[in-house]
Amino acid sequence: MTALVLDAGALIALDRDDRAMWVRLRAASDAGDIVAAPAGVVAQTWRGGRRQAHLARALMHCDEVALDGAVARACGRLCARTGTDDVIDASVAVAAAHLARVEHTVIATSDPDDIAALTSALNAQVSIQRV
Repeated sequence: MTALVLDAGALIALDRDDRAMWVRLRAASDAGDIVAAPAGVVAQTWRGGRRQAHLARALMHCDEVALDGAVARACGRLCARTGTDDVIDASVAVAAAHLARVEHTVIATSDPDDIAALTSALNAQVSIQRV
């Protein structure tokens, strides 16, 4: 099995009905793979309403990863270690690193360089795919 972690760029692509991103999501979902969307990423992209029907449909295939106390602290420590202040990107990296312990993990992102620096700081063995 594989885990697919979606960042804001991936959710925006799904919301815009990007064919390639929908193929990735459907393939993962049909295979029974884990599809994760960190809660902060959902917050960055969700505005509600009928205009986001594609995003609402995509989120039905996702497990939303909570940004609770322990995860929040891990994200803060990662930001300190890497000198970044993007807590949401850090939450993507932390979620992916956690999943990578037991599953081959792919991150679909519009910020591959930033995500690579964060996952590298966590020594996470993940694949990064540009959206």
